[in-house]
Amino acid sequence: DLYGTDHCPGYGSAAKYIATTCAEVYKDAHVYDVGMIAVIEIMGRHAGWLAGSSALASLCGCGPDLIYLPETDFDMDRFISAAEGIYRERGNCIVAVSEGIHYADGSFVSEAKTSATDGFGHAQLGGLAALLAAAVKERTGAKVRGIELSLLQRCAAHLASKADMDEAFLAGKTAVLSAVSGETGKMVAFERAYEQGRYACLTKLIPLDSVANLEKKIPAQWITPDGANVTQAFIDYALPLIQGEPERITENSLPRYARLKKILAK
Repeated sequence: DLYGTDHCPGYGSAAKYIATTCAEVYKDAHVYDVGMIAVIEIMGRHAGWLAGSSALASLCGCGPDLIYLPETDFDMDRFISAAEGIYRERGNCIVAVSEGIHYADGSFVSEAKTSATDGFGHAQLGGLAALLAAAVKERTGAKVRGIELSLLQRCAAHLASKADMDEAFLAGKTAVLSAVSGETGKMVAFERAYEQGRYACLTKLIPLDSVANLEKKIPAQWITPDGANVTQAFIDYALPLIQGEPERITENSLPRYARLKKILAK
């Protein structure tokens, strides 16, 4: 959600993991005689880029039925009514929610009723999936699952996007070359381009003071009018970023991860 860049390094891989996981939850929910309502909590305090990426699973027919983002106000009654309606009609309902969804008064749905804060002084969020699952269970009596992706969505390298990895190297190379040439106080940003109709990623430098304390949110026109899903425009934005499968080196059929010696420069 950094301002001034088309997207951030790592986003494509996280989006790929989220979409894949949501598709797998969808498949699991549909193998049982008794259906369920599954609420999947995804990172995103003030911007719904990660939760929105769950919609990519719709390309294989396994996307969430409902997606709720921090860019719109959340209404508990409307949510439960929508989830129950889909569940009664189809036998299952898959819901993706950003951890930062909030009510019309600005209060977070999942805000802990304590004085606890995170490292940035923000109110500690957590337990949204369980909270919503309990509310749905109480009102509908349906079988409900609350699923929190938590740290997995940002460290699941086994589902990395090659496009994302290539762009991360590009950003690092640009940063080093720029620093060596005397640039300072700048951030490497991505700029989207199309070459012969194909997606391409370019880099540019932008002043840090034009980025600090600003957030890039999903455009309103990329969210459906009812605030319960994203549009095709969002899918078109995110799809190029998850493309490609990087080479995966394994040991004993498990991923082999890099081990850095951490030799400090003198």
